[in-house]
Amino acid sequence: MMYQISTKMAVNKNALIRYKTIDKCLQNQFRQWTLNDLIEAVSDALYEYEGKDVDVSKRTVQLDLQMMRSDKLGYNAPIVVYDRKFYKYEDAEYSITNSPISNQDLSKLSEAVSFLKQFQGFSHFSELGSMVQKLEDHVYTQKTHEKSLIDFEKNDNLKGIEFLDQLYQFILKKEAIEITYQSFKARKESTFVFHGYLLKEFRNRWFLIGKRQKNEGIMNLALDRIITIRKSDNPYILDSNFDIETFYKNAIGVSVSPTLEPENVLLYVNHKQAPYVLTKPFHHSQKEVSRDHFGVTISLDVQLNFELEKEILGLGEGIKVIAPERLKRNIKERLYDAVDTYETEINEKSLRTISKRLEHKGFGILNHVFTKRDIRKLKTRFDTYFKNHNEQTFGMREVLLKMPELKEILFNKNFKKLIKSIDKNAFLTKAIYFDKSPKDNWYVTWHQDVPINVLEKIETDGFSAWTNKKGVISVRPTQEISKNTFSMRIHLDDTTIKNGALKVIPGSHNKHLQPEEIKLISENSIPFVSEIAAGGVQLLKPLLLHASSETTVQKRRRVLHLEFSSIELPNGLSYAEREDLFVNLQ
Repeated sequence: MMYQISTKMAVNKNALIRYKTIDKCLQNQFRQWTLNDLIEAVSDALYEYEGKDVDVSKRTVQLDLQMMRSDKLGYNAPIVVYDRKFYKYEDAEYSITNSPISNQDLSKLSEAVSFLKQFQGFSHFSELGSMVQKLEDHVYTQKTHEKSLIDFEKNDNLKGIEFLDQLYQFILKKEAIEITYQSFKARKESTFVFHGYLLKEFRNRWFLIGKRQKNEGIMNLALDRIITIRKSDNPYILDSNFDIETFYKNAIGVSVSPTLEPENVLLYVNHKQAPYVLTKPFHHSQKEVSRDHFGVTISLDVQLNFELEKEILGLGEGIKVIAPERLKRNIKERLYDAVDTYETEINEKSLRTISKRLEHKGFGILNHVFTKRDIRKLKTRFDTYFKNHNEQTFGMREVLLKMPELKEILFNKNFKKLIKSIDKNAFLTKAIYFDKSPKDNWYVTWHQDVPINVLEKIETDGFSAWTNKKGVISVRPTQEISKNTFSMRIHLDDTTIKNGALKVIPGSHNKHLQPEEIKLISENSIPFVSEIAAGGVQLLKPLLLHASSETTVQKRRRVLHLEFSSIELPNGLSYAEREDLFVNLQ
């Protein structure tokens, strides 16, 4: 009996190979196919499959052609003979692979679905659920020609799926893989050998789990960041300690730290979101701790990772972290940053207004240009720099020459919009950092910012009052250059009158002033106090009269002062810190 089944299966396989070979031949309309040509093609295909010569008779192929033409297999192939000896498909677009499923096949599939559904309640067959539903839905659609009743989550544009089968084979055969990969954080791609243990899907994204070297930990690679893969000649490294069943036991998603202990997480979910969380738990460890009229408290025993935070943030205002404190702080910070992203939107009306104020009043203030996160980054980088360098902490010149890494934070979208709205041809000429604090405190009398810094001294008409302080060469330029220049003061701290906010005299920016004129104007004008929140900027014409008082509170006032111009210097003079912003501002 077993021999008969095996023989029958072999015959059926051979027949299917013959049908597919004939189909492939007849799809090629650029060649004329005789019966002998088809016999030869079928014989070659069977030899390739079986590894030995198979005697294919003329009658066998004729019967195959007759079977393909018939309705017995549901093919109804439009095979015609022309010139009494050549075979072809009358419909050039036809292929047996495009044939609909026959009624007989549909009946068999229906039986298979009914059979598989009987096992859905058993734990060993729990993973069959979605497969059975897909199969049942497909059978229903074919039978009734109606639209599908089930719509499974899919992403036709998902990248990296084309590597799935190859990666599966590498893992199955325990072969090392040479991967070219570029993570979202990496500036460029890199190629390395990887030893895969598992393919894992999470939220419709696929990941390859494994390790690079024997002494390294388990890591995951997102398939959508893989560029190329191929078999490596390196020996495969097996990690006998990697246990799929336990590796993800204490984590949500794919970010797992083998050495990190799970923590008890307490979450309060309001009454609106509670039903969704209770019917679709975050994690298998989820338990209901208590409930009241307003919501429910649940607990999880999980590692704190990115995916956990993402799940919490996904419920917005409907959930609150109670413990641990570190997770609570992270979520609060991310929510603040999210709100800050909306706060820092600059519209065209604001840009037009501040540009006009700068022209007519000599200054303008715009809050929420940089996010709190940007400001935190700037402060951290300044603190690190001063810690590692012998530099005066209350102020520093040539900031961007010494700290070019600040540009990636400073030259953001809002910065680009703001500069372009004032002067699309502007380039950077100077960058200074100030830190007024109780420790380093000073006042500045009424003055104009006239000097510019240049690379070398070249005597030039209209340029006067040359100085050289610690290698920084400064000069008083022509009035045309001074009037063209504008400054941007980026505030890293909340600035008020109490911690030395800048005072300005509106409209005093139209010419170089003599000392007696400065004295007269300052004594007979009401100054404007520039109180600005951290992340805000003040635009300033350097010729605008300005001053500042000492701080009277225990608060710092850190400011990054940038100057811009669109007029090139004459006679070979060059700005010492000149940086072309054209590329950055496109």
